[in-house]
Amino acid sequence: MSNSGSKKKFEYDSIVIGTGPAGEGAAMMMSKSGKKVLSVESYAKVGGGCTHWATIPSKALRQAIISFLGLSQTPYLGKNIYNVENRMPSMSDFLEMTKQVIESQSRMRQNFYIRNRVETKCLAKASFIDEHTLELDMEDGKTKRVQAENIVIAVGSRPLHPKGLSFEHPRILDSDTALLLKEAPATLTIYGAGVIGCEYACIFKNLGTKVDLINTRQNILDFLDKEISDALSYHMRNTGIVLRNGEEFSSIKASADKTITNLKSGKQIKNDYVLFTQGRVGNSEGLGLDALGIEVNDRGHIVVNDSYQTTRKNIFAVGDVIGWPSLASAAYDEGRSVGALISGVKDFFIKSSQIPTGIYTSPEISCIGLTEEELTSQKIPYEVGIAHYKSLAKAQMFGDDVGLLKLLFHRETLEVLGVHCFGREATEIIHIGQAVMSLTKNQNSMQYFIKNTFNYPTMAEAYRVAALNGINRL
Repeated sequence: MSNSGSKKKFEYDSIVIGTGPAGEGAAMMMSKSGKKVLSVESYAKVGGGCTHWATIPSKALRQAIISFLGLSQTPYLGKNIYNVENRMPSMSDFLEMTKQVIESQSRMRQNFYIRNRVETKCLAKASFIDEHTLELDMEDGKTKRVQAENIVIAVGSRPLHPKGLSFEHPRILDSDTALLLKEAPATLTIYGAGVIGCEYACIFKNLGTKVDLINTRQNILDFLDKEISDALSYHMRNTGIVLRNGEEFSSIKASADKTITNLKSGKQIKNDYVLFTQGRVGNSEGLGLDALGIEVNDRGHIVVNDSYQTTRKNIFAVGDVIGWPSLASAAYDEGRSVGALISGVKDFFIKSSQIPTGIYTSPEISCIGLTEEELTSQKIPYEVGIAHYKSLAKAQMFGDDVGLLKLLFHRETLEVLGVHCFGREATEIIHIGQAVMSLTKNQNSMQYFIKNTFNYPTMAEAYRVAALNGINRL
């Protein structure tokens, strides 16, 4: 498929810039459809930031810490599993554990490219010469020009660095450099209480760090259902995280042994480090997009249409470089959708409107569909069904009394309108609700959870408990 209308024969059918989830999804789909594909990666290995310094490392670190704390604090084990020096493992110890996951993921992803006969060029930085031609700056200092009928930009994003704040100082961190610390700091200021800020607040608190979390909004994660947001806020405070809502910094200063964050309200926070997590920007600079007339917003996000096309119809952009929803899961499907579109695969295009959100705080949060606030504003008659974790046998076995599953459904049709979960395995059990919501309107019903048998004891049983709770309210 040529979106430019050109009849010229090119060296490749498609070139994909970036090998993270979005780039991989596009490359694999096109290769499986018989296209000759080249994938270009600026890093030494495929996998992108997701595999090497962002999603996988941070989530693996979180899991290593939680697994350790879960074992060391489980009463019926009857022993302490601290290491031979009778101390809690350091951050570098936990990060060493995560390396196995990173290396395994990296090898697996490399094998995907090999098995699917996708040519890769790593340590190569790409920039556009024209709409079909890229110049690659190679590791050896040489340049190479490659051409393709279609080009997919999947270069991801990076942490936002505001002007005037020097991230070269060792005590000023972002979400990438935070994972380079050898030891968890005694005290830490986290500026920005979005998803990344909340996740890191929980990670460092679990490592024993005293955390000040500064939120520029009045409520944390205010896109969530308010009950879920409030539950997280309460739980974070209960664990000792100091949450400061509605605050902005006027200056952040770092010295050899401390940082001082001055807030516009007049407050001053002194801690060992500052971790800045106030947003991300797309890695679109240096690609030469201006010369092609491809629009980029002030956050570096490439502007695309509903088919992920830029203003040049043969150039597509997918993943974090286009902004929302900035999820690895969504990025992979965006890449596959573009790969299918380019390859002429019919009835495959995936819309990102009904994707679950997964937030890896402690406990986890996951949701899909509408919130109570949205249903109320839209004047949709709805009811609520809730299952509290403390009433579930499986949660009691885990020693978890924190968490709930909340189902929102239409009072008259019983259609499931939203699923919101806070607690252990939230990001896993959300998919049961997602599956039911994806059924046809006649099949999407709370009756599914009542008429079907769930294994007992399981966390998934929460759906039956919540459904019965909701139906009993009618």
